[in-house]
Amino acid sequence: MEALASSGGGGARRHNSCAVTDVGAVSTAGPTLMRYFAAMSQALGPMHWWPARTPFEVIVGTILTQNTSWANVERAIANLRSAQMLTPSAISVARMSRLATLVRPSGYFRQKAKKLKAFVRFLQREYGGSLKGMFDTPTAILREKLLSVHGIGPETADSILLYAGNHPVFVVDAYTHRIFGRHGITDGKPQYESVRELFETALPRDSQLFNEFHALVVNTGKNWCRKNEPLCAQCPLGALLPATSPLSQFLVVAQDAKLIPGTPT
Repeated sequence: MEALASSGGGGARRHNSCAVTDVGAVSTAGPTLMRYFAAMSQALGPMHWWPARTPFEVIVGTILTQNTSWANVERAIANLRSAQMLTPSAISVARMSRLATLVRPSGYFRQKAKKLKAFVRFLQREYGGSLKGMFDTPTAILREKLLSVHGIGPETADSILLYAGNHPVFVVDAYTHRIFGRHGITDGKPQYESVRELFETALPRDSQLFNEFHALVVNTGKNWCRKNEPLCAQCPLGALLPATSPLSQFLVVAQDAKLIPGTPT
């Protein structure tokens, strides 16, 4: 997922069907993760993510944002809105070629058109086209069903659950792996389910917390914890970076630069 903007999106009622099961993880990792949340929140403020007018628009965005920037997604969604095609029924009856043309700005447009079609077929088949009926399904059951839909993997499924349906699941992405791997909280490997389990067991199971936490992680990753040339000295998480982290050198270099007369800060 790329850039996060500041506008609200609707969703279905919150579900709390999965209870915290690992008391040890809660007692150890929980306070640590909340320190990270507090540091990012203080620096960035409220994220108000996901920017959309309806839950279905959120779902469309989760599919279109695969392997592209949010700016490209916004252009594709604007095309769909102008064509009055931001409803399940409109996408269902649209010609595949027409749909692909409208979502072209998001890249991989033919594949994404097929994915949108696959989702609306699933919605109609399983829930008679009702998003409310879909989101009333218990989280674990709905997640399994979503993962069976063409083009929906774990990150997309969890984004749909959290951002469109207010289900308390934590979305893991490349920024999550990068930040918390560099800080030694995870091993940095792209092991989606183990990282998701860590967050969901360590934190209070609250969809609004998970929503805000993930949005803060994405912004921190984009602004400071970059894949190349990370800005650790300016990062709100710099003070939490362990001395054993390979990135601690960036903090030392920045501190040394301040001691040299005439060095810009």
